[in-house]
Parts: sequence; C-alpha cells; structure tokens
Amino acid sequence: MDSEIKKYINLIKDYIFNNYKNNFRKPVEGVLPYPFIVPGAFYTNQLWDWDSWLTGYALMSIDDPDIKEYQIGCILDFLNEQDELGRIPLLIQDTPCFFLPNLKDTKEVNIHKPCLAQHALEIIEKYNDYHWIEDKFDNLVKFVRYFETSQYHEESGLFYWFSDLCIGFDNDPTVFYRPDKSTAPIYLNALMYSEQVALAKIAEILNRNDIKDEFIAKSNKLKTAINNECFDNKDGFYYSCDISLRPVDPNVWLHSGYPRFWHTLPIKITTWAGMLPLWNKIASKEQADRVVKNYLDKEGLFSDFGIRSVAKYEKMYRNVPSGNPSCWLGPIWINANYMTYIGLKNYGYDELANAIAIKTIKLLGKDIEECGQFHEYYDADSGLGINGLGFQSWNFLVLKLIEELENNGN
Repeated sequence: MDSEIKKYINLIKDYIFNNYKNNFRKPVEGVLPYPFIVPGAFYTNQLWDWDSWLTGYALMSIDDPDIKEYQIGCILDFLNEQDELGRIPLLIQDTPCFFLPNLKDTKEVNIHKPCLAQHALEIIEKYNDYHWIEDKFDNLVKFVRYFETSQYHEESGLFYWFSDLCIGFDNDPTVFYRPDKSTAPIYLNALMYSEQVALAKIAEILNRNDIKDEFIAKSNKLKTAINNECFDNKDGFYYSCDISLRPVDPNVWLHSGYPRFWHTLPIKITTWAGMLPLWNKIASKEQADRVVKNYLDKEGLFSDFGIRSVAKYEKMYRNVPSGNPSCWLGPIWINANYMTYIGLKNYGYDELANAIAIKTIKLLGKDIEECGQFHEYYDADSGLGINGLGFQSWNFLVLKLIEELENNGN
C-alpha cells in the first residue's frame, strides 16, 4: 500500500470516526419510538430504508457498543409502521412528506425495499444476538409476503415496482418514465433474492423450519427466474425485463396459430445493477466471467473512479447534479462500488476488486482533502463531487473496503 493511499485512509478514518455519531438520532415521540440512523448530519429526523441498512452495516467496522442499539432501532421503527397488509413505508419522518402518499390513502405505492431481513441478519451475526427479533420475526415474513401477493409477475417469476417513485436507484432508465408496473428490474429482484435468503437463515436460527423451507424454495425459484429472464446470452450481462406483454389469449385469432412462449422482453440498457447477481452469487461462474468482461469496457461501466451507474455508451448517460431524483445516469455511487467489489471477490477477481477498493479510497480521500466532507455522488469522468456535500450514509462502506485491504495485507 503506497503512501498516498495510507494518507487517504487516515483522512477517511479521522473524518468518519469524528462524525459518525452525527448520524444518530434519539427517539421521536409518537413517530419514531426507537433510536435510529439518518443519512447525514444535515438530515433531520428522517429514517430512510436502504440508507439505514447500508449505513448500519458499514458502521459495524467501528468498535462502539452504542451502534447496535441504533441499528436495531432502525428495524424496529420500520416494523412499528407496518400496516395490516404487511406494507412498511420507505421513509419515516417527523413532518408530513409531500412526495410520498400515506399508505392508508393508496393501494399501489412503492414501499420499503426488500432489505430489512438482510439488515436484521447482519445484526444477529455481528452481535450473536437474535432475541431482539424473535417477537418481530413474523412481521418480517409478512413484509416479504406482501411483495409476493402484490408486486409479483406470476408468468415470469419476477417482481416489479408499482411506479418509478423512490425506487432507490432513482432514475434507473429501465424504470424511470416507463408505464407503471411494466418493469421487473434486475435491481429489485436481486435485492429480493437476498432478502428471501436472509429470511430463511433467520428462520433457521429461530428454529422456524417451516418458514426456512418455504423461503429456501422461493429464493431458489427466484434465482432460476433471474437467470432465465434477466441474463442475456448474447451480451453476457444481466438486464431488467419488460413484463408489459399482452396475455396469451387463445380466443384471439391473430395469435392463435403460434402464441408467444416467451415471458418477458429484455430492456437492454447496461447499468451497475447488472453486477448485483455477482454480489449475491446468483450468477454461475461462466455467467460471472461474461459479466466481468462487460464491466471492463472503458466505454461502458468501467471508470477510473469505480463503476458508472449507467454505461457511458448509453444515450441516457449523464453526470449532472439533481435531487428527487438523484442522478444515477452515470455518476459514481459508493454503495455501487462496494457491491461491485463484493461481487468481484465472490468469483475470484481479487485484483479487480482491490482496484475498485483503491479507487474508492482515493475518491473519498481526495474529497475530504479538498472539500472537508463527502459528496452524495461523483462525476464518473472527473471524479469530482457532483451533489449533496455532507452526505454520509453508505459512503461509510469505505470502512469495509479499508478493513478488507488491511486484513489481506495490501
């Protein structure tokens, strides 16, 4: 490890260790009964779904017993807001939210991303403590089953968003501005696979073998669907799918001679989410090798600063400041860098994985050196921070990358 990287590691550690507690919030009476984590010091009392998951996971690298309480609190706060259908909001805050409808007022609205069970399992494994989730486990099951009954495309075996509102990968061009309920995104389905796997593992810990068997079977079924429908054999990459095909109707004369036998159409737009089947080991080794070949295209996803959120050759590619939605049309996001790192490690691409770890450390280290804080996302061509100065959240995942490099003697 050269002196420059060591310098940036020290800058990053000093910054995070001196600031991470600014993301902690005490309970808010009547709204958030448990302590929780916000995405950055400048946020008020806002509990966001996958931000709290990935921030909490990143903070496990810090030896601070208080972190456990705040991580558990995030999950319990969300479960406290669950409705009778099993739905959990993707955001809880202490003031009315102008852009998200109240769950009571609508039947079809995007909810918390499928990452609650994953977060819970990480806490259980880190602290060797499952007692806090025992009484709430059935709520986690009900949450995942809601997706199965309301956002599941039976024909393809894939899950879909209701709309493009607050999907996390905000302006994913395979969903953004497309008709409601028309896309089964690789992003959502990869998260759901990991959620089902995590739910099965928690069930095993709690001796709930009926639930364990149920979700092992469901995760295996979803894995098969993702590989059958989302992996493109010509391109060697995972894409989102268009599920807005008209149903096969034997009474329609025009189609009766040879009705369609395919279940989806590929939406061939290359995004960072096509790497997620490596992050959670959905891909076979052969598939992973082909995906990595695509990743290495310097006119595609590969950048000197990590992985582009959308490939450079796509017509949607842009590095611009925006909020609501945040720009995911090209910029570097640290959670995408981290998940890509894990995916590369999973399939033996250690050298490439270490390279993306070093890129991330340099990117964030220079940001602290020049601006004193992290940005939310970064220009994939220049490495300059684009928007959201002061954003912390999953940027803290850089601690996991540093930890891995140091533990491996790099």
